[in-house]
Amino acid sequence: MAKLIKERVTVANEQELVVFLIGMRVNNVWKVQKWVPVAAAMTRMLKELKEHPEMGLLGIETTLNFPTTLMVQYWRSFEDLAVYAGNRDAVHLPAWREFNRQVGSNGDVGIWHETYRIPAGHYEAVYNNMPKFGLGKVLPLIPAIGQRESARTRMAAKQKALQGIQQ
Repeated sequence: MAKLIKERVTVANEQELVVFLIGMRVNNVWKVQKWVPVAAAMTRMLKELKEHPEMGLLGIETTLNFPTTLMVQYWRSFEDLAVYAGNRDAVHLPAWREFNRQVGSNGDVGIWHETYRIPAGHYEAVYNNMPKFGLGKVLPLIPAIGQRESARTRMAAKQKALQGIQQ
């Protein structure tokens, strides 16, 4: 079992982030030959990204709720994500082309993603009695005290600091 952090902590939110939600939905469980390759391709992509942190993936959290999967990916920048998606030498682009060839829009397997580009200071998080999780795995953790006590004050404090820097 992962080590618990037995205090309220938050993340330092001093960098832009991209939160990328991605998943698949098995629409026809009996067509294993259609959805297993999609899942296998994602596994290969994650392996590649973990082996090459310079590509920009900071971390992931995965939830399996069959028939739909949800993966939350944290990226260093949108540019890193876009470069990976279009990289002819990486796993993603050939897998995407194969998905379109084998499945396309036939209804057997659904795939989806949502992309959120979040400027520094425009996100917050809190963890208590938790192992490192989500953003807390990829960003420095700091005590959630003082100006970091509540979500409202965490956001306001960072906004105020960023405004001071811009002036």
